[in-house]
Amino acid sequence: MSFSLCETTISFVASNVGRVGVIDKALLVLGSLEQGPRSLAELVEESGLSRATAHRLAVALEGHGLVRRGPDGRFLLGYRLLSFGRAAASQIPLVDVAQPHLVRLRDETGESAQLYVRDGDERVCVAVAESQYGLRTIVSVGSRLTMERGSAANVLRGEVPAAASHASVEEREPGVASVSAAITGPGGEIVAAVSVSGPIDRTTRQPDLRYGPAVRAVAAAMSAELGAR
Repeated sequence: MSFSLCETTISFVASNVGRVGVIDKALLVLGSLEQGPRSLAELVEESGLSRATAHRLAVALEGHGLVRRGPDGRFLLGYRLLSFGRAAASQIPLVDVAQPHLVRLRDETGESAQLYVRDGDERVCVAVAESQYGLRTIVSVGSRLTMERGSAANVLRGEVPAAASHASVEEREPGVASVSAAITGPGGEIVAAVSVSGPIDRTTRQPDLRYGPAVRAVAAAMSAELGAR
C-alpha cells in the first residue's frame, strides 16, 4: 500500500509539473505577442520554443480567444484578453478611486498622470489619464516597468516619506521627468504611487517645484478616500 501511494504521489507531481511547463510556454507565446504581431518563425525565435510547440500552443490559445490571426496570417493577441483586462481592473478597488483623481491631476498639471502598484520586482501601471498635448508621456495600462529607476519606483520601494513627493529627471527615459507620491492604505502602508510625467521642455529639470504640490494633494486625497472605505 505504501509503495502504491508513493507511485500515485510521484505521478500526481509529475503531471502537475508538466501542466505548469505548458503554462510557462504558453506565456512565452503571449509575451512575444505583447510586443506586436508575430509570424510563426518570429514566435519560434523569440520564445526559444520548437516550431511544432510554438505552433501547437498558438493554435490552442487561438481556440480559447487569447490569440487571433491578422489578415496577413500573423498571430496577434486575442480579443478575449480585453475582457480579462477589464475584469482584472474591476477587481482592483484602487482603480475606481484613482480615475477621477488622475483626471484632476492631469487637468491641473497638463501632463499625463499614472497610477502604479508594485508586483514583485516590477511596477505595473493600472490607471492612466493622458495629457492632451501632442508631445506627451505615454504609459499604457498594464505596462510593467522597472523597480530600479523612476520616481514611482523610489516611492514604491518605501524610500520616500509618505507625505513627500519625489522627482526624477531622465532617470528612466531620456528627455522625460516625473514626480510621484505615495498612496497609503488604512494601516499607513504604501499601496500605490501616483505620478505625473512629461517632457523636460515643459516639466523643467526641477519638476517637483512645479508639480509636487498637486501630486501630493492628490495622493493625500486618495489615501483619505481609501481610509474611509
